[in-house]
Amino acid sequence: MSVPSPGCGQGPLIPFCLLSTYLMALIPVGTQKYLLNKRRRPCGSHSYSLIIFTNDLEDKAWTTNEVMEEVTSCSFSSPLFQQEDKRGVTYRIPALIYVPPAHTFLAFAEKRSSSKDEDALHLVLRRGLRTGQSVQWEPLKSLMKATLPGHRTMNPCPVWERKSGYVYLFFICVQGHVTERQQIMSGRNAARLCFICSQDAGYSWSDVRDLTEEVIGPEVTHWATFAVGPGHGIQLQSGRLIIPAYAYYIPFWFFCFRLPYRARPHSLMIYSDDLGATWHHGRLIKPMVTVECEVAEVIGKAGHPVLYCSARTPNRHRAEALSIDHGECFQKPVLSHQLCEPPHGCQGSVVSFCPLEIPGGCQNLAGEDAPAIQQSPLLCSSVRPEPEAGTLSESWLLYSHPTNKKRRVDLGIYLNQSPLEAACWSRPWILHCGPCGYSDLAALENEGLFGCLFECGTKQECEQIAFRLFTDREILSHVQGDCSTPGMNSEPSKK
Repeated sequence: MSVPSPGCGQGPLIPFCLLSTYLMALIPVGTQKYLLNKRRRPCGSHSYSLIIFTNDLEDKAWTTNEVMEEVTSCSFSSPLFQQEDKRGVTYRIPALIYVPPAHTFLAFAEKRSSSKDEDALHLVLRRGLRTGQSVQWEPLKSLMKATLPGHRTMNPCPVWERKSGYVYLFFICVQGHVTERQQIMSGRNAARLCFICSQDAGYSWSDVRDLTEEVIGPEVTHWATFAVGPGHGIQLQSGRLIIPAYAYYIPFWFFCFRLPYRARPHSLMIYSDDLGATWHHGRLIKPMVTVECEVAEVIGKAGHPVLYCSARTPNRHRAEALSIDHGECFQKPVLSHQLCEPPHGCQGSVVSFCPLEIPGGCQNLAGEDAPAIQQSPLLCSSVRPEPEAGTLSESWLLYSHPTNKKRRVDLGIYLNQSPLEAACWSRPWILHCGPCGYSDLAALENEGLFGCLFECGTKQECEQIAFRLFTDREILSHVQGDCSTPGMNSEPSKK
């Protein structure tokens, strides 16, 4: 197991040495060797791994049993999943949730035999126990319960149900090596909607449950393919569980023949109102083409809940849409010109949280007084529950995504102080400089802490999936501009 070195803010090395001495006493004298392995970390601190060598008396060979746990300190990143070979085993598609009663992060990813989508194998998990502003990570665990025979498992999408304490892990199982493009071109869906659940914060998992017929039913003939997430789902104040998804919808048939070339992707929500016993799907978000999405519940000044959706598009800008009926249907999406997309777009993550109390009323993110918000509301005025425009929301949004318009580099964190108004995003705080890709955020309610699980590397974004823990104060100290000035997010703030 790893512990930080003195000076890293995580305690001295002495307790670890005592623990190693105790462990060595359990192994017979003469059949043991050990090595205290010191590793330099990117932040300048170190972690320590106890490596125990045991001698098999029959074959006289030394074997290594290494128990390793990464420690993530606040403000520093830790690689949780690392590519084993440039053309071999790769980890992609992060998903992250926090389970408050267990003080535990659950970090999910796909294990693949290469970086290609069609080479996905199964899902993997690392559990992280939080103590204050540090997280200690358990070793990687393969989730073989999350599989169907003859299928590959993709797109982890977990959600925590606060009343029962269950964690529901949704995903899709795709037949063999059938690609998404092959499904779209043929109009024949090869994906299954599945989930497993855990009662003990990810220690153990149930058998897989296939929901395809229950949730989609005969309508699947109009879906060339579909997927959930990837990234986290949420539970609304009402208790409804929401799993974001998208489907390539085939609108037209010619007699008995599909016209797959007309298939267009649209985001939608899968939801449950009975604590996960039964599931249903909402309407497609139209007319704009939208793909991978995430949602967050926003509570306005009047206490009215609104569901905010952030969706990937190929239109060089992020799509935003709002729902006032808990995700059953959404208003017409609009493009956010403050949130750019690289060519072909990229998945992004969004979470809502209760804002800090900032003395002196509405202020910009540099600490100076800001005028009232004057932008046009994002939510249609005919159904707008807010009494007036120009006031900050009781919920703020945090959003993670590559910040470059031309390629997937420089992962940024954006802040929105008034999600129901248009053009209220801050300049991004660059969390990672260099290649990056998919990401997922988790907000720790009433803790002032956030976690981000993201793809990154030095040459390619698929080199590793890293985790970063940061505070609300860090966000305010790094982001630039204010919510009352559209277009202020052109120059990002470096970490």
